Amino acid sequence: QVQLRESGGGSVQAGGSLRLSCAASGLTSSVYHMAWFRQAPGKEREFVAGIMSGGTTYYADSVKGRFTISRDNAKNTVYLQMNILKPEDTAVYCCAAKSSAYSFTKIWDFYNYWGQGTQVTVSS
Repeated sequence: QVQLRESGGGSVQAGGSLRLSCAASGLTSSVYHMAWFRQAPGKEREFVAGIMSGGTTYYADSVKGRFTISRDNAKNTVYLQMNILKPEDTAVYCCAAKSSAYSFTKIWDFYNYWGQGTQVTVSS
C-alpha cells in the first residue's frame, strides 16, 4: 500500500523558515516525479514546487528564490525547505507522486498518489 506522509509543518512568524518532509512508503520514489501543492482556506489548490525523477526542479513564481525542493532517494523522502516565509504562504501543504513513465506536470489531478497534508501557518 502506497503512503505519502508529510511532516514538519507548524506556526512561524513572517521571515522564518520551515522544512517539510514527505516520506514515501510502498513505492520507490526515485522513479517518481514528486511535487508539493498547497491550499489556503477559500482558495484553489496550487502547485508550489516539483522535482523530476532525474532531479530537474520547478517552482511557482510566488516561491522562487525562497523555497527549495530536494529529494533523498536513499530515504525515499522529498523535502521542501521554506525560507523567508510570508503570511500568504499559510496553507495546507501536500506532497504528490507521479510515475516518471509519464511527463512531469503541475496539475494535481494527474498525480498518482497524494499525502494528507501538513498545516503551515505564518503570522505577521
